[in-house]
Amino acid sequence: MPSIYDAIMQDHEKHRDLLDRIANTEGASDARKSAWKEFYYEIKSHSAAEEEEFYATLMKETWGQDAARHSVAEHHEMDEILEELDEMDMSSPGWLTRFKTLKHDYEHHMEEEENEVFERAKKVVGEEDNDAFGARFLKRKKKEWGLVEEKAKDQLED
Repeated sequence: MPSIYDAIMQDHEKHRDLLDRIANTEGASDARKSAWKEFYYEIKSHSAAEEEEFYATLMKETWGQDAARHSVAEHHEMDEILEELDEMDMSSPGWLTRFKTLKHDYEHHMEEEENEVFERAKKVVGEEDNDAFGARFLKRKKKEWGLVEEKAKDQLED
């Protein structure tokens, strides 16, 4: 079982690949639609699992609250762009422009997590707990993946 850090890093590598794949597509092609759908589900499930299993733990420590809140706020901002993009026509020039904003913001977010947040987190999630946190993260991500459509329907009803 991967550690929490390895599990998040593996997701980040997959997300970087998907971002690049999407950026190298054109219009409303099948390749763009397919990569976008996978990215959408990946990010939704990853963010929810990360907040529940990783950031919630960091928030228990006063010195970890600011970093965790900052990252969760970034999740919220990116989620708004995700929803905006999901409703836009993929073949419009505006879609690609907005996507480039998301790509830039998310790449910055991942870098910040890997280079700053992880260092703080290691003071809370010690080596002895890494694998357990990783297992909980992956389990939660799998559950959240199944809830992506359900949550989208709930938002439509609100």
